[in-house]
Formats: sequence, C-alpha cells, structure tokens
Amino acid sequence: MTFAANASRSDTLDMFQSGGFSKPAVAIGLFVAAAIAYFIQVIRQWHRLSHVPGPFWAGFSKWWMVKESLKGRQPTAIKEVTDAYGSLARIGPNELVTDDPELLRRMMAVRSEYTRGPWYNAMRFEPGRDNLFCMRDEVAHTKLRNKMAAGYSGKENESMEGTIDKQIANLVKLIETKYISGPVSYHPMDFAQKAQYFTLDVISDLAFGQAFGYLQHDDDVFDYIKITGAYIPIMLTVANVPSLADLLHSRFLRGMLPKESDKLGFGAFIGVAKKVVAERFGPSAKSKPDMLGSFIRHGLNQEEASGEALLQVIAGSDTSASTIRAVILNLLTHPSQYLALRSEIDASIGSGKISSPIKDSEARTLPYLQAIIKEGLRILPPASGAFFKTVPPGGDVIDGKFIPAGTQIGSSPLGIHHSQKIFGADATCFRPERWLEADEEARAEMERTVDLVFHYGKYQCLGKSVAMMEFNKIFVELLRRFDLSIVNAEKPAKIENAGIWIIEGFWVRVTHRESYP
Repeated sequence: MTFAANASRSDTLDMFQSGGFSKPAVAIGLFVAAAIAYFIQVIRQWHRLSHVPGPFWAGFSKWWMVKESLKGRQPTAIKEVTDAYGSLARIGPNELVTDDPELLRRMMAVRSEYTRGPWYNAMRFEPGRDNLFCMRDEVAHTKLRNKMAAGYSGKENESMEGTIDKQIANLVKLIETKYISGPVSYHPMDFAQKAQYFTLDVISDLAFGQAFGYLQHDDDVFDYIKITGAYIPIMLTVANVPSLADLLHSRFLRGMLPKESDKLGFGAFIGVAKKVVAERFGPSAKSKPDMLGSFIRHGLNQEEASGEALLQVIAGSDTSASTIRAVILNLLTHPSQYLALRSEIDASIGSGKISSPIKDSEARTLPYLQAIIKEGLRILPPASGAFFKTVPPGGDVIDGKFIPAGTQIGSSPLGIHHSQKIFGADATCFRPERWLEADEEARAEMERTVDLVFHYGKYQCLGKSVAMMEFNKIFVELLRRFDLSIVNAEKPAKIENAGIWIIEGFWVRVTHRESYP
C-alpha cells in the first residue's frame, strides 16, 4: 500500500510537472467555478423578483441606485421608474419602490409586521449606537419612542412656542442689522444659509435650553453646515449598499467616521451633545422644562440621551430648513402667490386677527398660509430618501403580485407627492390654490397624502409639531416686515438631492416694506 500511495503521489506530481494539472490551470478552474456559482446566484436573485417590472439591469446589481444617488437625482429617477413601470417597480436585486400612499400607510401602520430594512444601518451617527431614527428592533424602538413623545409634543416643554418666537426675533434682528438694502446700498443675503441658522438655533434651544448661536454670530458654528453638507450625501449614498455601512461602522474602519474629539463638523456636535447631556446627569443637575429634561424624566439613560440629542439637531434642522427655503423660493418665483399671502397677512393684522408675533393657533386660521405650507411640503418633500422596509415572513401580495419575505420596499416621494391622480394635472407646479379649490373629499385625500412627508403610524416623525410651528410663524413674520426679491433670476438657487434637498446659493435682496400694519 505504501508503494501504491507513493506511486499515486508521483503520478500526480508528474502530471503537474508535465502540464496535466498545472497550478495556473487549477487557479483558473477555481476562478471559473466561483464565477459560475456567482452567476447562478445573480440569476436566482434576479428571477426571484422578475415578475415585478423595472429597468432591466437594475435587477442584477445596486449600481443603478448608487449611480442615481451620486448624480443627486435619486428621487427624480425613482419617480421616472414608477411613472414608466407602474406603482410597484423594481430598482435593485432585492429592492422595490412604490408610489402608492395606501401601501405605505399599511407598511408603517402601528400593527404592521413590516420592519425597517438594512437601509437604516447607514443612519447611525456613532459607530455601534442606534438612535430612534435608525433603530430596527421594533420592541426597543416603541419603548424609546414612548419615552420621548411628551418632550416633542410640547406637553412638558411649555416654552416651545416662546423659544421659536425668540429665534425668529433673532433672525429679524440679524436681517435688519446686516442685510437691508436700499436705493444706494446693497447687502445681498443667502437665504438658504440663514434658514438653516434659524432651524439650528431653534432645535438646539429646544433640545438643550440654549441655542448654539448661529444667528447671533451669523456664522457656521463648528463648520457644521459645511461638513454635514458633504457627509450626509455620502451617508445616504452608502445606505443603498448596507454592507458598506456595516463595514464603515466596524472596528476596523470606524476611525474614519466623525468622533467627539473633532474640533469641527459633525464630530464636534457629537462632543457638544455629550458634554451638555453629561452635565444634566451630574450630581448637581436640576430638571429643566426642555426636551432633554423630558427625556430624562421619562427614563432615558445618559447614552440614549446623548444619541437622541444629536438626532434632534440633525433631523430637526436640515429638513425644516429645506421646506422654509422651498416655500420662499417658490413664492419669490410666483409673484401673484407672494402677493396673495402678503395680502392675507396684512388683512389679518388690520382686523386684529393675528398678534405680533403671530401665535401658532392664529396661523392655523389663515387658509392661504396653510395652503402655502402644504404646497411647500408637497413640491419638495423634505425627507426624500427611499426608507426601505422589509416584507415580513410569509411574504405579501401587492397589486396582485406575490412579494417574497425579505424583499425591501421603499417609497417614491416625488411619485407620491406629484401624483396627478391625487393633486391634479398640474401636480408638478407650485399652486397653493389647489388646496382652496378642492372639494372636501379631494382635500382630505390630499392632506392625508402630504402628511406622509412626516411618515406614518409607528414611524411618524415626533418632530412634526415643532416643524409645523416654525412654518406657521416664520413666513408671516418675514413678509409682514420685509420685501424679498431674487438676486439671480436666471438661476435663483442651486438645488440637488441626497436624500434631503441641498439648496445653496439662494441669494435675495431684502428691503423694509414702505409701510405695513
């Protein structure tokens, strides 16, 4: 047997040496085998959802999604897909999108078995630490959400309205001090920048009891806007490939991510949030009537409070600022609607219907203002990512098609909010009058649909009440005092999308109104 074994090894060696089984041939064979296995897996994955229409090559890789995200036009591209292929369409190997509001409500309902998908892994702001927005554990999410609801609603933060009034006053003061133009003076103002200064100061004041001071300093404190303007698009592009997000947050690469020791940018904010929260958990800490105080009273620990404070700043500033910019941009490019809103404001002041500053409750009674706000939210839905949810065990039947468990279904924000079926043939136009002309049934359907910008059910944005209070106040307080006009008529602003609308270079000329009530 020993002789036979030696002979066998000798024969094999001879075959390698003679070229029968050369090392390159073995390597090529292994490569070919791996390629065939991969090809079979790709075909199986493609076949799994082949009954759902969509761009052909999108069914084989995520490159289509990444490419459109890198171009800054993913929401537009997804709308083009649903327009071309139907309400349920395929945009990735395991990814579908829908522009059906009713399906989204069913997916996000309180008792829905759908859960957040791996897309949310990229929404972690710190390695290995979930926040309310990215948390995929449904039980933990519900528990944390319940602890935070009172703080966001204002029930335990009675100064919410006064805080917003204070920051509007700071914005007005900044404009009057530095940005009023006249017959012989010209001081253009980047409204896009100032809108975010305002929302950052509002949310930091509400969250921590003290504003970060953007309006006071008229400066990008910590270079937050500059750095997050680069970071958030990357984060939302990476979300299309969740395995990359997991890799970035691994212990091998997490050093590349922002950290609390950074002096500027996102990392600096992490450090500020942790410092403020640590002070509130210290031995001499006292309970305060702000959001953070509410969170602590309802049981958030120090680590949870730090993460949620950071989320408040990010989620509560960029999205609100984009809507404020969108409304003002559309008003300035639609003079008749600008004048209609200003006339409603002036008439309401003249009749004593609104105070100075306007109260939230008063703003809700102004029909054209409310139409303007809804139209602004609709025309550029502020959070315009896909927000993929996972089909539950057992699968689902949608539009007569069986969708297997584990499939990711996202939303088409522009497809939903620019739906001609819901909003009319001119759905892509900014026309607030549609809200006043519609009958009761049509208006109710429009309102239910626009409300989806704040999501729905178990995922509805807790900051909705804060955002709506900002919108109810800021447009009235600006237009009652100032006349605004576009500086660059040929290109009023630079607009791109990276899951949120990035609006920059929105230069306006501001003058005092010659007379106002």
